[in-house]
Amino acid sequence: MSVIDGLKTFAECLNDFGDRPQPLELDVRLQEILRACIASGQADLPLPGHGQTLKRWSALARVAGTDLALAKLYEGHTDAKAILAELCAEHLDSPGIWGVWAAERPSVRVRVLSRRSDRVLLGGVKAWCSGALQIDHALLTAWDEQGQPQLVALPLKQSNLRTHCQDWHARGMGITASVNVELEHSVGYCVGSNNAYLNRAGFWHGGAGIAACWYGAAQTLASYLRKACTGSRVDVHAEAHLGAVDAGLHGAAAALRECAAWIDAHPTEDAEFKVRRTRAQVEASVEQVQWHVGRALGATPFCRDPRFARLSADLPVFIRQSHAERDLAELGRQLGKHDEEGWLL
Repeated sequence: MSVIDGLKTFAECLNDFGDRPQPLELDVRLQEILRACIASGQADLPLPGHGQTLKRWSALARVAGTDLALAKLYEGHTDAKAILAELCAEHLDSPGIWGVWAAERPSVRVRVLSRRSDRVLLGGVKAWCSGALQIDHALLTAWDEQGQPQLVALPLKQSNLRTHCQDWHARGMGITASVNVELEHSVGYCVGSNNAYLNRAGFWHGGAGIAACWYGAAQTLASYLRKACTGSRVDVHAEAHLGAVDAGLHGAAAALRECAAWIDAHPTEDAEFKVRRTRAQVEASVEQVQWHVGRALGATPFCRDPRFARLSADLPVFIRQSHAERDLAELGRQLGKHDEEGWLL
């Protein structure tokens, strides 16, 4: 094969081109609109399990139907506020944008190095820190001296915090910049006791709120197909796709409403099974919507409509907060502990 510039073969150049890094792209308007939401009170949502859970999820769905990068940070901020309230830690609340960094990677961890009462020093690397370059405070899971997970409130304006963006190459959800953060004797404050974050009832309430975001994005994508089917030109194939989309969305909405009502009626009970079932239903509906809308509308909205294009690129990444077959397998395992009442009419 011929040599290009006397150094590399074409195959090598082609491979290098395919592996070229994606530059980090932030949008300052994302932070601006989120700060405007907070200042106007639009981020003061009802707490889950207090009688207005569906209203909370409706707000999440509305934001997600506009922009999923915004929804990611908006949901994180509102979830952090709910966690602080549930764990009786409102005294740690400070003005600004909050996030929740609870994802764990086996290869990297944040550890509690020392403590004085509720004040701790942290060291290590935290992965998947959504909005690390755009928010002010984070609730993150660290590992205490006994090897137990401890939730910690972390102010981000500290000189001994460093962000590592080299491995963030996302196109979908790219501007959320969910990068790694390195802590070196960084100061944080314990939120509740160890394991409190995972053991509280609201952990699964928040998981269902994520499904409401998936639903909101899919609803907006479906609205493009609905609009296309209201014109004077009749396209029976598009109408068939719309019928499938309607069936999926109707079922997902019913599941979310039922789950919200159950949480409000049983605010302190374990909601894991109910939420896992709801998330599975919503995820299946969202994937159905994506498939049918894309086939019905073709390439035009993907290329010419900015909102549609962003949602279509972001949603496949955002919905991977589901663990797919692993979550379905766990749902099936837990089903054995429940009777068949949920299958009866």
